Formats: sequence, structure tokens, C-alpha cells
Amino acid sequence: MILTAILVIILAAAVAPTLHRVLPALSHWLLALVPLSAACWFATLVPGVAAGVPVLETTRWAPSLGIALSFRLDGLSLLFALLICGIGAFITLYSGGYLRGHPRQGRFHLFILAFMAAMLGLVTADDLISLFVFWELTSITSFMLIGFNHEDARSRRSAIQALLVTGGGGMALLAALVLMGMASGHCTLSAIAASGVDLRAHALYPAMLVLLLLAAFTKSAQVPFHFWLPNAMDAPTPVSAYLHSATMVKAGVYLLARLNPTLGGTEPWFWALTIAGGVTALWGSAMALRSTDLKKILAYTTLMALGVLVLLIGVGSDGALKAFAGFLLAHSLYKGALFMGAGSVDHGSGTREVGDLGGLWRKMPVTGLFIALAALSMAGLPPFFGFVAKEIVYDSAFSNERYLVLAVLLLANSAMVAAAATLFLKPFLGAPTRAAAHAHEGGLALLAGPAALAGLSLLFGLWTALPQGLLAATADAVRGAPLGLELHLWHGVTPALGLSALTLALGAVLFLALAPVKSLLAGVQKVTRIDHDRAWDCLLNLVEVLARGVTGWLQNGILTRYLTLTFAGMLALLGSTLLLRGGMSWPGMTLSVGDGLGLALAVLMLAGTLGALRAGSRMAAILSLSVNGLSVALFFLLYGAPDVGITQLMVETLTAIILVLVLARLPFLPAGADRPLPAKLLHAALAIGLGACVTAIMLSILGQPLPLDLSQFFGDTSWLEAHGRNVVNVILVDFRGFDTLGEITVIAAAGLGVFALMKARKGQGNRP
Repeated sequence: MILTAILVIILAAAVAPTLHRVLPALSHWLLALVPLSAACWFATLVPGVAAGVPVLETTRWAPSLGIALSFRLDGLSLLFALLICGIGAFITLYSGGYLRGHPRQGRFHLFILAFMAAMLGLVTADDLISLFVFWELTSITSFMLIGFNHEDARSRRSAIQALLVTGGGGMALLAALVLMGMASGHCTLSAIAASGVDLRAHALYPAMLVLLLLAAFTKSAQVPFHFWLPNAMDAPTPVSAYLHSATMVKAGVYLLARLNPTLGGTEPWFWALTIAGGVTALWGSAMALRSTDLKKILAYTTLMALGVLVLLIGVGSDGALKAFAGFLLAHSLYKGALFMGAGSVDHGSGTREVGDLGGLWRKMPVTGLFIALAALSMAGLPPFFGFVAKEIVYDSAFSNERYLVLAVLLLANSAMVAAAATLFLKPFLGAPTRAAAHAHEGGLALLAGPAALAGLSLLFGLWTALPQGLLAATADAVRGAPLGLELHLWHGVTPALGLSALTLALGAVLFLALAPVKSLLAGVQKVTRIDHDRAWDCLLNLVEVLARGVTGWLQNGILTRYLTLTFAGMLALLGSTLLLRGGMSWPGMTLSVGDGLGLALAVLMLAGTLGALRAGSRMAAILSLSVNGLSVALFFLLYGAPDVGITQLMVETLTAIILVLVLARLPFLPAGADRPLPAKLLHAALAIGLGACVTAIMLSILGQPLPLDLSQFFGDTSWLEAHGRNVVNVILVDFRGFDTLGEITVIAAAGLGVFALMKARKGQGNRP
């Protein structure tokens, strides 16, 4: 059923453009039913998963390679699946109202649903191959979403930046997963966790950890890879609301949480995650206070939240992992509502600048109500679920005496309070501005998402038993053992409550003193100024300059240089492998009287080679090379491979004919006539060295026992299954028929291209 849910969403994405053309006013309502149905189905699994019974599903994919599409739903993956499908349904509906009348609205629905399917596959994948495939699909589909307004240069730049940063992390993830499979001997996450193999004690653990952190930090925008996330705000608001609330940017957080039981708990893990998470949280908080654009403020507070989540995973205590589960849900709910609310403000008033907004409550009271509810949850005020989550976070840090972590959390949460006040008070309760004169409420499609998510923030705060079972299962999955999470709105007078009160007081001070705080932060930034966008542009320019230089040196249009570099690379790789790996060996063969004909053929091949080198015409060179080919065919016939010999004979004959026809009109230069003496010596050394290297490889192979299983298989099955006695032909046509068809297609395409070029050149030459 998990695979079915993914495939149904993919099918909805495929039909979305057509459906929008047929029913432009209803397409987003109909398409939203698909993820909503999936969310309802996942919701039915909550009781079983909360009871500790995960859902496993396996579909055969490449059985000969031991690869299967394996999916697993435990508390962590089920929480993400509900967020992806539930919020995704409202985002699909919201995008229909936000982009109403857009000429590419159908394409947008295709992209957003394809991204949804990729993200759902990522969080439910159990086997390593599927995890990587879905991980990369999220990068590709998010590139399409961020660059949706491709006419805008900034959107294109932001999309490319996000793709390169997260795609580079994807390559690191692939290497990490390969090392995990090698170290554990298993190809699924559940099997690795159940095998008892301690990857943390393995020699490959440092490499696995570094690669994994690169993948997770780039995806979840941790410092120093954080710069791409605020730039992604150039995407349409539905994209920002979806990618930054529960999906794209939390993929790296999910990966860290998923692998915490097998790779976490070490000193490098603790320091890497706590430092990166803490710095990211503080950086995001400071930049949120400096920003004046509603979406920018929300983007930087997302950075803050991602930093806190990574920090909690790094701390790794029972309380921290419980806090992780609660804060993950709380942030997804209020951030999705706030992003959609900010989009509604932009849609209704025409601006997102806080300084240009004011007095919107009269014109947009419904939108203002939902933004207020979500902002209160973001600020951590009771009775919202944001307050419940913040209490757990503070309690975990205080009870484990992580006072430095506690200070980071206190500062970050205080900035969140100030940011929440900025999002609501000035735009809605401030003095009316010019933007408020023409502001208006959005339709039902724009209001349904903020209403549902803000309402859930309030409902889960008042009725904590409702999400408790799922969040307990989430914390258990991150720990890898039962923890026993209990949620309460009121814990009594505790240190966590005092810290919450202190957070509100500091947040109020920051908001009231926002102007001097911005000036202070601007001064600090001047002292420690790091322009990440400029550094990124410089890096790309450097890569481009290096690429141009290397390409200009390598691909200068001279075929001799191409061949020289290719053969030099082959000689270096093959020769160094033979020498360093000790692969050279002598087969210990002895010559007999019956090998005289073979020696004669070898001498004949040498004569043909010398003839080609000394040829005075192109025809003589072709005929001399044909001697080599025919001698090889005779070798096959002599040593009991007539089918291979006949094939070689036909190929050699056809090659000679083609060479004669193609090269007959070209001018002929004797070998080396146009080359200086140093080049001749270099080419001769390469030719002799590569020939000697290949000879050594062949002799080493002959010195080893040859496995005949494959030969026996083809010999036994060629006639029985393919009804052919020529084993070589049967292999080419039947056993590897698609490969042969591909080769024929490539040759045919190349031939057509050459014909077209020659015809175009001939036509150009006849012009007056």
C-alpha cells in the first residue's frame, strides 16, 4: 500500500496538466483529494505503529542483484508521511487559488505532486538504493519548483544554487550508503539496525560520518551550507510553504534522526551536530530579526528551527529526542500556516514588506486570525502546541545540565517571539498604509490551509493526548528503543516554565528594541562580514575558469593530442595497478611443436604492423592493418573457436571496405611525417608501454585458473533456449540483444549525423 500511495500521487502528477486544461476551476480541488486520501490512510495506521508494530512492505525490483523496493513505516516515517501528505493536500489546494490564471498552473501541479511523491518515498524507503533514488528525486523536483518562474534570472540562479548544493550532498550520501552496506553486509536500514553490527566501531565510521553529515547539512541548510535556503524564497509562496515547513529542508533532519540509532551517540557525532545546529539556530535568529520581508523572516526562522532539531539529535539524550519529536510537529504546523498566511497577505495587498504593511485587520480579518494563531504557537504561548513543545525542549536541556545548549535555545526562542510579533502586530494592528487600501481576503482555497494548520496547533495544545501516541513512537524510532513520552499542557511550576517566561520577556524586549537591535546586528555583520552569495559566485566562476582552461588544453581540435592523453591515462592507470597490486605473473607455459603455426601468425601480425607504419599510401596502410585482423581470425580458427573466427573475419572485411570507401579521397601523410622528433618518441613510448602493459595483463590472466561457468552456461543454453548453434551470434542477438540494438542505434545515429554534415557542407559550398 505504501508503494501504491506513491504511485497514485505520481499518476496524479502525470494527469495534472491535462486535468487543469479540462477543468481549470476545479483541478486543484480534485488533485488535493489524492494526498488527502493518502494522509487519511496513513492516519489509520497510527494506532498500530504507536503500539510498536511497524508496517513493512517489499516489492521485487532487481532480484538478480538482491535489490528490492522496501518500505517501512515506524513512528518517525509515519509522522513525516502524515505531514507530507496532509500539508501537501492543503498546499495543492492553496496553489490553485494563489496561481489562479497563471498560464503554467497545470505544470506547477505536476511539479508539486512529483516532489510530494519523491519526499514520501524518501521517508518511507528502507533499502539503501531506494533511499538514494528518492533523495535525488527531491533535489530534481525542488529545482523545478524553485525555478518555476524561469523567466526571472534570480529564480534561475536560486534553483541552480539549490540543485548544486543539495546535489553535491546527494553524491556524498551515495558514498555513505555504499560504505554502510559494505561495513554491515546488509542493504536495508532495518536489517542494519537489527543485525547487531556496530558501525560506530568500524574502521569506515569516520568516512561514513563525514559523508553523511555533508549530505544532511546541505539538504537541511546547516551552516556553512545555509545560504541556499533564503535564496529559495524566489520561488512561488506555495513552494516556500511546502519545502520549508515539512518536506525538503527537513529531509536532512530526517536522515540524521533515522541513522541516529546506528551511527549516533559518539563524540564526533555529538560535537558536529551540536555545533552546526547551535550556530545555525543563532544565525537564523539574528538574520530573522534583521529581515523586513515576511517570507525572508519565515525562511530565517526555518533555519533557526532546523538548527534546533539538529542540535537536539546531537545531544541525543532521552529528553532531547522527545523534544525533537514534539518540536518537529509544532514547527511544521505553525510554519506551514504562516507561510500560506504571508502568501495571502502578498496576494491581497501586493507587498510582503513589513514597513509597507499596516491596518490589514479591517480588510483581512480571517487571514489575520489564522496568522495570529500560528504566530502565538511560534512564540510558544499556551494553550498552543508550540508551548508544549518548547516546554519539552527546555526541560530536556535543563535536566541534562546542558547549560550552553540551554543558552542557545533561550536566545533562539526569544528571537522567535520577536519574529512572531513582527509577523502579526505591525501588518495587522499597525497604522493603515497605502497597501491596506486595496487589500482583500483570499478565497477558500487560500484560507483552508492556514485554518487547518493553525487550528491543529491549538487543538493539539488543548488535547495533548491526540498526538501523544504518534510522537512517542517517533521518539522511540529516533532512539531505537522505547522512551515513554507523555505530553501535558501544564506541568506545574517548573524550571521549564520559568525559562518560557524568560523567553517571552526577552522576546518582548527584542521586539520593542528592534531598530537598535538591527543596527547592532548590522554592525556585527560588518565586522564579521561573509557574503556567502558572493563567495558562491566566485566559486562557480573559478570552476568555470578551470573548466575552460582544462577543456581548452585537452579539446583543442587535434586528434593526436586526444589519443595521446587517452593512451597515457590508460597506461598510467593499468601500469600503476599492476605494479602496486602485484598483479604481474608469468603463466608458466611451454611451447610445443604444434604451436609453430601460432608463432607464424604472430610473426605475420608483426609484419603487418611494421607494414602499416612504413606504408607509403593509404591503401597499403589499410591492407597492412587487415593482415593483423585476418591473423586474429586465424588464431580463433586454429585454437578451436570457429564461430568467433568467422565473426572476426566478417568484421575485419567490412571494416577494411568502409575504411577504403571513406578514406580514399583524403590526403595521405606517412606515419609521423607531420610530427617533430620528440612527439614521435613520446608516441612510440606510449605505444610500446601500453602494448607491454596489455601483454602483461593477458599473461597474468593466463596464469590464473579460468572459470568456465559462463562458457558452460552459454554452451548449454544457446541451442535449447535461443535455437542457435553459433554461440557468439546467440549472445549478441539474444542474451544481450538490447545492448546490441543500442550499439546499432548509436552507429546508425552517427552515420546519419555524418551524412547530414556532409550534405550541409556540400550545399554550403555550392552557394554563390
